[in-house]
Amino acid sequence: MYELLRKNRLKLRKELRYSNERKFFSPLSLSQYEITLPRIISYVSGKLIDLGCGDMPYREFIIDRINTYDSLDVEKEVEDITFIGDIQDMNMIVSETYDSAMCLEVLNYVPDPFKALSEIYRILKKDGYLILSVCHLSRILDEPYDLYRYTKYGLKYLLEKTGFQVVEIVPKSGIFSFLGHQFSTVFVCVFWHIPVLKKIVFFLNKWFCSKLCFWLDRNFEKKKLFASGYACVAKKR
Repeated sequence: MYELLRKNRLKLRKELRYSNERKFFSPLSLSQYEITLPRIISYVSGKLIDLGCGDMPYREFIIDRINTYDSLDVEKEVEDITFIGDIQDMNMIVSETYDSAMCLEVLNYVPDPFKALSEIYRILKKDGYLILSVCHLSRILDEPYDLYRYTKYGLKYLLEKTGFQVVEIVPKSGIFSFLGHQFSTVFVCVFWHIPVLKKIVFFLNKWFCSKLCFWLDRNFEKKKLFASGYACVAKKR
C-alpha cells in the first residue's frame, strides 16, 4: 500500500504540475496557496531565487513580477534548475546577488538552520526579502531527513539571530487541515492510477476535505494553537 501511495503521489504531482487544481490536493496544499502565495506575490521583486525549489509550482504566479527567476535544490527534479547544491553552503553564489528569496517547506530538513539562514542572508541584497514557510504539525516524511518542527517563536529566534528583521509570521492552517491532509493523501493517491475514478475522487476530496477543513480552521480554530505550519516574511537589515 505504501509503495502504491508513493508512486501515485509522484504521478499526481507530475500530472498537475501546471494545473490550478493542484492546490486542492489537500487542505495543507490549499493553505499554502491561500496564505503563503499571496505573501510571495506581495514581496518578491527584481532578481529572485527559489531555494529548495522542487518542481517550481509557484513560478508561474510570480514570473511577471520579477526580472530573474533562479532556482536551487539538492537534486534535479526538473530540467530547468539553475543550481544543484545545499542551502547551508551556497558558495557558487556571490554575496548580495538577489533582491528576494523564497524557501518553502525546506528548513525542516536542514541539519543546521542557522547556517542555512545565514547563507540566505548573505546572498540577499540590503533590504532584500525572504519569504519562508515551515511545518509545525506533520507526520514524519522522507526518513531519515525529516529533522525539525518549528513554532512561531523558534522561527522568530532563528531569523533574528541570523540578522533578519521579521515582518510577519502567520499560521497557515490548523488541526482540521492537518488531519484532513492525512485523509487526502490516502483517499486521492490510492485511486490516482484509475483513469475516470481518480477525477471523481479528486472532486469529492476537493469539496468535502480540502475546502471544508481549511474553512473549519479559519472559522473555528482562530487561535491556531495547533498550527500546521507558518508563513513568514523577513527582511535583510
